[in-house]
Amino acid sequence: MVQIGDSQLSVFPLNLGGNVFGYTADQAASFEVLDAFLEAGGNFVDTADSYSSWVTGNSGGESEAIIGEWMESRGNRDRVVVATKVSQHPDRQGLSGENVVKACEDSLRRLRTDRIDLYYAHFDDHDTPLEETLAAFDRLVTDGKVRYVAGSNYEPDRIEEALAIQARDGLARWVALQPHYNLVERDEYENGGRREIAERENLAVLPYFSLAKGFLTGKYRDESDLGKSPRGGGAAAYLNDHGHRVLAALDQVAADRGAEPASVAIAWLLAQPTITAPVASARNRAQLEPLLAGVELQLTAGELELLDQASDPATV
Repeated sequence: MVQIGDSQLSVFPLNLGGNVFGYTADQAASFEVLDAFLEAGGNFVDTADSYSSWVTGNSGGESEAIIGEWMESRGNRDRVVVATKVSQHPDRQGLSGENVVKACEDSLRRLRTDRIDLYYAHFDDHDTPLEETLAAFDRLVTDGKVRYVAGSNYEPDRIEEALAIQARDGLARWVALQPHYNLVERDEYENGGRREIAERENLAVLPYFSLAKGFLTGKYRDESDLGKSPRGGGAAAYLNDHGHRVLAALDQVAADRGAEPASVAIAWLLAQPTITAPVASARNRAQLEPLLAGVELQLTAGELELLDQASDPATV
């Protein structure tokens, strides 16, 4: 188990993504994945109030509802660390103080719980003063509805500003960041200031798209592979020289270690400074297995160097 920043949250070093629940995984499949994750020692589940509003017929909150039904049916709420987010639900857009409080109530109801362990501002809202947003989050912590707060998809200057406001006004402080970071997309996190802030401020980093929308599983190698799943189109952006160079290095390490590319990609992330628990999703047990294996895989210095060189942002 690892600690999330300065919090008292102790979590498994893999954050199970709930973006597929109610999307490519129906309730039965989602329950199976969640059960398997818990059986393997996992306890950290990530979702958002907007998942999966992009699916025809959905309205948002489907993932939270499935997770809530699962926890209630299994009676395991105290064993699970639940992270969710606010600002993108179709009916709860933005981060005004009123919206944050109402969205939290909605999430609590769908999750069938009395508290959210880690509550993120999902996307920055430049139309609302940071002071107002952060005060609303602080109120939720004071009221016991949220244990800890965090930020996702914020620019470095806004992260700095938020931390300064929290310190100045005595508000609940962010304990984590959730940026976009993986083997094929390193530059923004490593060189854009976010990693420096996380190191200095002792913020846990829980990166999303850890497998680059499935590309780092090795399933998508040319355009003919993109139809293999409903989410395949997201990997199209990586079908270039840089992406193929990274895949070649992943394949080499995976072959040498008798592992799957996805396991190596997770292991590489866990070997990076500031990374606490990568977010990765699975729509069935078969997809979950290599994610769990990645937690146990310790890469050698030589393997890390090979992957670092192949994925060097300067070569993009």
